[in-house]
Amino acid sequence: MARRRLAVTIKHVAADAGVSLQTVSRVINSEPNVRPEMRDRVQASIDRLGYVPSIAAQRMSGSRSYLILALNDRERTIADWRARQGTDWVDQMLLGGMLECAEHGYRLIFELVDTHADHLERELGAALSALQPDGAILTPPHSDNPRILATLKRHHVPYARIGAQGRDDGALPAGIRVSMDDEGAARRATRHLLDLGHRRIGFISGPAEYRLSGWRVDGWQAEMAAAGLPAEALLETGDFGYASGLRAAQALLARADRPTAIIASNDQMALATIEAARDAGLAIPADLSLVSFDNTPLVRFTTPPLTAVDQPIAETTAMAVRLLITAPSVTLDPPAPVIIPMGLVERASTAPPPDVA
Repeated sequence: MARRRLAVTIKHVAADAGVSLQTVSRVINSEPNVRPEMRDRVQASIDRLGYVPSIAAQRMSGSRSYLILALNDRERTIADWRARQGTDWVDQMLLGGMLECAEHGYRLIFELVDTHADHLERELGAALSALQPDGAILTPPHSDNPRILATLKRHHVPYARIGAQGRDDGALPAGIRVSMDDEGAARRATRHLLDLGHRRIGFISGPAEYRLSGWRVDGWQAEMAAAGLPAEALLETGDFGYASGLRAAQALLARADRPTAIIASNDQMALATIEAARDAGLAIPADLSLVSFDNTPLVRFTTPPLTAVDQPIAETTAMAVRLLITAPSVTLDPPAPVIIPMGLVERASTAPPPDVA
Protein backbone atom coordinates (compact mmCIF):
# COMPACT_ATOMS: atom_id res chain seq x y z
CA MET A 1 0.00 0.00 0.00
CA ALA A 2 1.33 3.44 -0.92
CA ARG A 3 2.22 5.62 2.01
CA ARG A 4 -0.08 8.56 2.57
CA ARG A 5 1.70 11.86 2.07
CA LEU A 6 1.39 14.12 5.09
CA ALA A 7 0.13 17.62 4.45
CA VAL A 8 2.66 20.39 4.85
CA THR A 9 1.60 22.73 7.65
CA ILE A 10 2.71 26.12 8.89
CA LYS A 11 4.75 24.31 11.56
CA HIS A 12 6.83 22.59 8.88
CA VAL A 13 7.49 25.94 7.21
CA ALA A 14 8.51 27.54 10.51
CA ALA A 15 10.87 24.68 11.33
CA ASP A 16 12.42 24.69 7.85
CA ALA A 17 12.96 28.47 7.90
CA GLY A 18 14.06 28.53 11.54
CA VAL A 19 11.51 31.16 12.53
CA SER A 20 8.45 31.39 14.77
CA LEU A 21 4.93 30.48 13.74
CA GLN A 22 3.97 34.15 14.13
CA THR A 23 6.61 35.19 11.59
CA VAL A 24 5.37 32.70 9.04
CA SER A 25 1.81 33.90 9.64
CA ARG A 26 2.82 37.52 9.08
CA VAL A 27 4.52 36.62 5.80
CA ILE A 28 1.55 34.57 4.59
CA ASN A 29 -0.84 37.41 5.39
CA SER A 30 1.43 40.08 3.85
CA GLU A 31 1.58 41.97 7.14
CA PRO A 32 4.05 44.82 7.68
CA ASN A 33 7.05 44.84 10.02
CA VAL A 34 8.69 41.79 8.48
CA ARG A 35 12.29 42.33 7.37
CA PRO A 36 12.82 41.65 3.64
CA GLU A 37 15.47 39.01 4.28
CA MET A 38 13.15 37.22 6.73
CA ARG A 39 10.28 37.39 4.24
CA ASP A 40 12.53 35.90 1.53
CA ARG A 41 13.64 33.10 3.85
CA VAL A 42 10.07 32.13 4.75
CA GLN A 43 8.93 32.35 1.14
CA ALA A 44 11.81 30.09 0.08
CA SER A 45 10.66 27.47 2.60
CA ILE A 46 7.07 27.81 1.41
CA ASP A 47 8.17 27.24 -2.18
CA ARG A 48 10.51 24.38 -1.30
CA LEU A 49 7.95 22.49 0.79
CA GLY A 50 5.01 23.25 -1.48
CA TYR A 51 3.00 24.72 1.37
CA VAL A 52 -0.47 26.00 0.45
CA PRO A 53 -2.02 28.27 3.11
CA SER A 54 -5.42 27.17 4.37
CA ILE A 55 -8.10 29.80 3.91
CA ALA A 56 -9.63 28.70 7.21
CA ALA A 57 -6.31 29.25 8.95
CA GLN A 58 -5.85 32.61 7.28
CA ARG A 59 -9.31 33.71 8.37
CA MET A 60 -8.57 32.72 11.95
CA SER A 61 -5.31 34.66 11.95
CA GLY A 62 -6.86 38.06 11.30
CA SER A 63 -9.83 40.07 10.16
CA ARG A 64 -9.70 39.09 6.48
CA SER A 65 -11.64 36.25 4.89
CA TYR A 66 -9.60 36.11 1.64
CA LEU A 67 -12.85 35.83 -0.27
CA ILE A 68 -14.20 38.17 -2.95
CA LEU A 69 -17.88 37.83 -3.76
CA ALA A 70 -19.00 38.40 -7.37
CA LEU A 71 -22.71 39.08 -7.87
CA ASN A 72 -24.51 38.56 -11.16
CA ASP A 73 -28.15 38.73 -12.20
CA ARG A 74 -29.87 35.40 -11.56
CA GLU A 75 -32.66 35.51 -14.11
CA ARG A 76 -30.57 36.59 -17.09
CA THR A 77 -27.60 34.36 -16.22
CA ILE A 78 -29.71 31.22 -15.83
CA ALA A 79 -31.62 32.01 -19.03
CA ASP A 80 -28.33 32.33 -20.93
CA TRP A 81 -27.00 29.09 -19.48
CA ARG A 82 -30.15 27.18 -20.34
CA ALA A 83 -30.31 28.61 -23.85
CA ARG A 84 -26.67 27.60 -24.48
CA GLN A 85 -26.40 30.37 -27.03
CA GLY A 86 -22.73 31.15 -26.70
CA THR A 87 -22.84 34.17 -24.38
CA ASP A 88 -19.65 34.34 -22.36
CA TRP A 89 -20.00 37.33 -20.01
CA VAL A 90 -19.89 35.06 -16.95
CA ASP A 91 -17.00 33.00 -18.35
CA GLN A 92 -14.92 36.11 -18.95
CA MET A 93 -15.84 37.58 -15.57
CA LEU A 94 -14.75 34.40 -13.81
CA LEU A 95 -11.56 34.24 -15.88
CA GLY A 96 -10.44 37.73 -14.92
CA GLY A 97 -11.68 37.58 -11.34
CA MET A 98 -10.35 34.15 -10.44
CA LEU A 99 -6.90 34.69 -11.92
CA GLU A 100 -6.51 38.06 -10.21
CA CYS A 101 -7.73 36.66 -6.89
CA ALA A 102 -5.21 33.83 -7.14
CA GLU A 103 -2.40 36.36 -7.62
CA HIS A 104 -3.21 37.77 -4.17
CA GLY A 105 -3.99 34.52 -2.35
CA TYR A 106 -7.76 35.07 -2.53
CA ARG A 107 -10.69 33.03 -3.82
CA LEU A 108 -13.59 34.26 -5.93
CA ILE A 109 -17.09 33.19 -4.91
CA PHE A 110 -19.82 33.57 -7.54
CA GLU A 111 -23.41 34.27 -6.43
CA LEU A 112 -26.58 34.86 -8.43
CA VAL A 113 -29.02 37.40 -7.00
CA ASP A 114 -32.44 38.44 -8.29
CA THR A 115 -32.35 42.22 -8.55
CA HIS A 116 -36.12 42.60 -8.35
CA ALA A 117 -36.95 40.02 -5.66
CA ASP A 118 -38.86 41.10 -2.54
CA HIS A 119 -36.47 39.05 -0.42
CA LEU A 120 -33.33 40.54 -1.98
CA GLU A 121 -31.93 42.01 1.25
CA ARG A 122 -32.56 38.82 3.22
CA GLU A 123 -31.01 36.58 0.57
CA LEU A 124 -27.94 38.74 0.08
CA GLY A 125 -27.58 39.38 3.80
CA ALA A 126 -27.53 35.64 4.49
CA ALA A 127 -24.76 35.12 1.92
CA LEU A 128 -22.73 37.99 3.36
CA SER A 129 -23.10 36.69 6.92
CA ALA A 130 -22.06 33.18 5.91
CA LEU A 131 -19.11 34.14 3.73
CA GLN A 132 -17.95 37.41 5.33
CA PRO A 133 -16.18 38.44 2.09
CA ASP A 134 -13.48 41.09 2.02
CA GLY A 135 -15.24 42.75 -0.89
CA ALA A 136 -17.94 42.37 -3.50
CA ILE A 137 -17.99 42.92 -7.25
CA LEU A 138 -21.28 44.15 -8.70
CA THR A 139 -22.17 43.78 -12.36
CA PRO A 140 -25.01 45.65 -14.12
CA PRO A 141 -27.78 46.10 -13.13
CA HIS A 142 -26.69 45.24 -9.56
CA SER A 143 -24.08 47.98 -9.64
CA ASP A 144 -26.87 50.59 -9.66
CA ASN A 145 -29.27 48.89 -7.24
CA PRO A 146 -29.55 50.99 -4.02
CA ARG A 147 -30.97 48.03 -2.08
CA ILE A 148 -27.88 45.96 -2.83
CA LEU A 149 -25.52 48.83 -2.06
CA ALA A 150 -27.32 49.53 1.22
CA THR A 151 -27.12 45.85 2.23
CA LEU A 152 -23.39 45.75 1.53
CA LYS A 153 -22.88 48.94 3.51
CA ARG A 154 -24.88 47.55 6.43
CA HIS A 155 -22.60 44.51 6.49
CA HIS A 156 -19.48 46.70 6.11
CA VAL A 157 -18.46 45.02 2.85
CA PRO A 158 -16.52 47.25 0.41
CA TYR A 159 -17.69 46.99 -3.19
CA ALA A 160 -16.50 47.59 -6.73
CA ARG A 161 -19.20 48.55 -9.20
CA ILE A 162 -18.66 47.47 -12.80
CA GLY A 163 -20.49 49.77 -15.16
CA ALA A 164 -20.77 52.67 -12.71
CA GLN A 165 -19.15 56.02 -13.41
CA GLY A 166 -20.93 58.88 -11.68
CA ARG A 167 -21.01 59.58 -7.96
CA ASP A 168 -24.44 58.64 -6.59
CA ASP A 169 -26.53 61.01 -4.52
CA GLY A 170 -27.54 60.15 -0.98
CA ALA A 171 -25.83 58.43 1.93
CA LEU A 172 -24.44 55.45 0.03
CA PRO A 173 -20.74 55.53 -0.87
CA ALA A 174 -19.92 55.49 -4.55
CA GLY A 175 -17.47 52.67 -3.97
CA ILE A 176 -14.83 51.64 -6.46
CA ARG A 177 -16.06 52.22 -10.00
CA VAL A 178 -14.70 50.33 -12.99
CA SER A 179 -16.33 50.69 -16.39
CA MET A 180 -15.74 49.75 -19.96
CA ASP A 181 -15.92 52.75 -22.28
CA ASP A 182 -19.37 52.05 -23.71
CA GLU A 183 -19.88 55.56 -25.02
CA GLY A 184 -16.47 55.65 -26.66
CA ALA A 185 -17.03 52.21 -28.17
CA ALA A 186 -20.35 53.27 -29.69
CA ARG A 187 -18.68 56.35 -31.13
CA ARG A 188 -15.92 54.20 -32.59
CA ALA A 189 -18.41 51.76 -34.17
CA THR A 190 -20.41 54.66 -35.61
CA ARG A 191 -17.27 56.33 -36.95
CA HIS A 192 -16.26 53.06 -38.64
CA LEU A 193 -19.56 53.02 -40.52
CA LEU A 194 -19.38 56.72 -41.34
CA ASP A 195 -15.92 56.24 -42.78
CA LEU A 196 -17.35 53.55 -45.06
CA GLY A 197 -19.83 56.09 -46.40
CA HIS A 198 -22.98 55.28 -44.40
CA ARG A 199 -25.25 58.18 -43.49
CA ARG A 200 -28.34 56.38 -42.20
CA ILE A 201 -27.04 54.33 -39.28
CA GLY A 202 -29.67 52.69 -37.09
CA PHE A 203 -29.13 51.74 -33.46
CA ILE A 204 -30.76 49.03 -31.33
CA SER A 205 -30.24 49.86 -27.65
CA GLY A 206 -30.52 47.73 -24.56
CA PRO A 207 -33.00 48.23 -21.68
CA ALA A 208 -32.98 51.45 -19.66
CA GLU A 209 -32.21 49.69 -16.35
CA TYR A 210 -28.67 49.18 -17.64
CA ARG A 211 -26.82 52.51 -17.59
CA LEU A 212 -24.52 51.26 -20.30
CA SER A 213 -27.51 51.21 -22.66
CA GLY A 214 -27.80 54.98 -22.36
CA TRP A 215 -24.05 55.51 -22.72
CA ARG A 216 -24.02 53.55 -25.97
CA VAL A 217 -26.92 55.58 -27.35
CA ASP A 218 -25.12 58.77 -26.29
CA GLY A 219 -21.99 57.72 -28.17
CA TRP A 220 -23.90 56.88 -31.34
CA GLN A 221 -25.91 60.10 -31.22
CA ALA A 222 -22.81 62.21 -30.52
CA GLU A 223 -20.94 60.78 -33.50
CA MET A 224 -23.95 61.19 -35.78
CA ALA A 225 -24.34 64.80 -34.61
CA ALA A 226 -20.65 65.47 -35.20
CA ALA A 227 -21.17 64.33 -38.79
CA GLY A 228 -24.22 66.60 -39.14
CA LEU A 229 -26.60 63.66 -39.48
CA PRO A 230 -30.04 63.12 -37.88
CA ALA A 231 -30.49 60.14 -35.58
CA GLU A 232 -33.87 60.53 -33.87
CA ALA A 233 -35.81 58.30 -36.29
CA LEU A 234 -33.14 55.58 -36.35
CA LEU A 235 -33.33 54.36 -32.74
CA GLU A 236 -35.14 51.25 -31.47
CA THR A 237 -34.96 49.66 -28.01
CA GLY A 238 -34.54 45.99 -27.11
CA ASP A 239 -33.91 44.07 -23.89
CA PHE A 240 -30.73 42.23 -24.95
CA GLY A 241 -32.87 39.23 -25.93
CA TYR A 242 -33.19 37.75 -29.43
CA ALA A 243 -36.93 38.35 -29.76
CA SER A 244 -36.63 42.01 -28.83
CA GLY A 245 -33.77 42.44 -31.30
CA LEU A 246 -35.89 40.91 -34.04
CA ARG A 247 -38.76 43.33 -33.37
CA ALA A 248 -36.38 46.31 -33.26
CA ALA A 249 -34.58 45.33 -36.48
CA GLN A 250 -37.88 44.74 -38.29
CA ALA A 251 -39.07 48.18 -37.22
CA LEU A 252 -35.90 49.84 -38.49
CA LEU A 253 -35.93 47.98 -41.79
CA ALA A 254 -39.61 48.77 -42.36
CA ARG A 255 -38.96 52.51 -42.42
CA ALA A 256 -39.49 54.25 -45.75
CA ASP A 257 -35.93 55.56 -45.57
CA ARG A 258 -34.41 52.50 -43.94
CA PRO A 259 -30.90 52.51 -42.50
CA THR A 260 -28.03 51.19 -44.59
CA ALA A 261 -26.24 50.09 -41.41
CA ILE A 262 -27.31 49.01 -37.92
CA ILE A 263 -25.42 48.85 -34.63
CA ALA A 264 -26.93 46.32 -32.20
CA SER A 265 -26.14 46.63 -28.49
CA ASN A 266 -25.35 42.96 -28.02
CA ASP A 267 -24.74 39.81 -30.01
CA GLN A 268 -28.19 38.28 -29.50
CA MET A 269 -29.89 41.33 -31.00
CA ALA A 270 -27.31 41.41 -33.80
CA LEU A 271 -28.11 37.79 -34.66
CA ALA A 272 -31.79 38.72 -34.72
CA THR A 273 -30.95 41.58 -37.10
CA ILE A 274 -29.39 39.07 -39.50
CA GLU A 275 -32.68 37.15 -39.54
CA ALA A 276 -34.73 40.31 -40.05
CA ALA A 277 -32.48 41.37 -42.93
CA ARG A 278 -32.77 38.01 -44.66
CA ASP A 279 -36.56 38.04 -44.24
CA ALA A 280 -36.57 41.47 -45.89
CA GLY A 281 -34.49 40.17 -48.80
CA LEU A 282 -31.40 42.14 -47.77
CA ALA A 283 -27.87 40.76 -47.99
CA ILE A 284 -25.20 41.54 -45.37
CA PRO A 285 -23.09 43.55 -46.04
CA ALA A 286 -24.08 44.32 -49.65
CA ASP A 287 -27.42 45.88 -48.66
CA LEU A 288 -27.01 46.32 -44.90
CA SER A 289 -23.89 46.63 -42.76
CA LEU A 290 -24.07 45.32 -39.20
CA VAL A 291 -21.97 45.94 -36.07
CA SER A 292 -22.51 44.16 -32.76
CA PHE A 293 -21.41 44.64 -29.17
CA ASP A 294 -19.97 41.79 -27.05
CA ASN A 295 -17.85 39.86 -29.58
CA THR A 296 -18.80 36.51 -28.09
CA PRO A 297 -17.44 33.40 -29.87
CA LEU A 298 -20.72 33.04 -31.75
CA VAL A 299 -20.22 36.06 -34.02
CA ARG A 300 -17.07 34.63 -35.57
CA PHE A 301 -19.08 31.79 -37.08
CA THR A 302 -22.09 33.64 -38.47
CA THR A 303 -22.48 34.20 -42.20
CA PRO A 304 -20.86 36.62 -42.65
CA PRO A 305 -18.74 36.90 -39.49
CA LEU A 306 -19.77 40.03 -37.58
CA THR A 307 -17.78 43.18 -37.02
CA ALA A 308 -18.08 43.64 -33.26
CA VAL A 309 -17.11 45.84 -30.35
CA ASP A 310 -14.91 43.72 -28.11
CA GLN A 311 -15.67 44.07 -24.39
CA PRO A 312 -12.63 43.53 -22.11
CA ILE A 313 -14.74 41.80 -19.45
CA ALA A 314 -11.89 39.75 -17.95
CA GLU A 315 -9.61 42.79 -17.73
CA THR A 316 -12.38 44.87 -16.16
CA THR A 317 -13.18 42.26 -13.53
CA ALA A 318 -9.49 41.77 -12.76
CA MET A 319 -9.14 45.51 -12.22
CA ALA A 320 -12.13 45.50 -9.86
CA VAL A 321 -10.60 42.67 -7.83
CA ARG A 322 -7.21 44.37 -7.74
CA LEU A 323 -8.65 47.62 -6.46
CA LEU A 324 -10.78 45.88 -3.85
CA ILE A 325 -7.78 44.02 -2.44
CA THR A 326 -5.30 46.88 -2.56
CA ALA A 327 -7.61 49.79 -1.71
CA PRO A 328 -10.66 48.34 0.06
CA SER A 329 -11.47 51.34 2.27
CA VAL A 330 -12.76 53.62 -0.48
CA THR A 331 -15.84 55.29 0.99
CA LEU A 332 -16.27 59.02 1.35
CA ASP A 333 -13.78 60.20 -1.22
CA PRO A 334 -13.47 57.50 -3.89
CA PRO A 335 -11.04 57.90 -6.76
CA ALA A 336 -12.25 58.76 -10.22
CA PRO A 337 -13.84 55.87 -12.12
CA VAL A 338 -11.42 53.63 -13.99
CA ILE A 339 -12.49 53.55 -17.64
CA ILE A 340 -11.19 50.66 -19.74
CA PRO A 341 -11.28 51.13 -23.53
CA MET A 342 -12.98 48.66 -25.83
CA GLY A 343 -11.73 47.40 -29.15
CA LEU A 344 -13.44 47.05 -32.52
CA VAL A 345 -12.86 43.81 -34.41
CA GLU A 346 -13.57 44.37 -38.11
CA ARG A 347 -14.95 41.37 -39.99
CA ALA A 348 -17.02 40.82 -43.10
CA SER A 349 -20.38 42.28 -41.98
CA THR A 350 -19.51 45.90 -42.81
CA ALA A 351 -18.89 47.45 -46.23
CA PRO A 352 -19.68 50.68 -48.09
CA PRO A 353 -23.42 51.23 -48.71
CA PRO A 354 -24.79 50.35 -52.18
CA ASP A 355 -24.93 53.98 -53.31
CA VAL A 356 -21.22 54.39 -52.48
CA ALA A 357 -19.90 50.99 -53.54
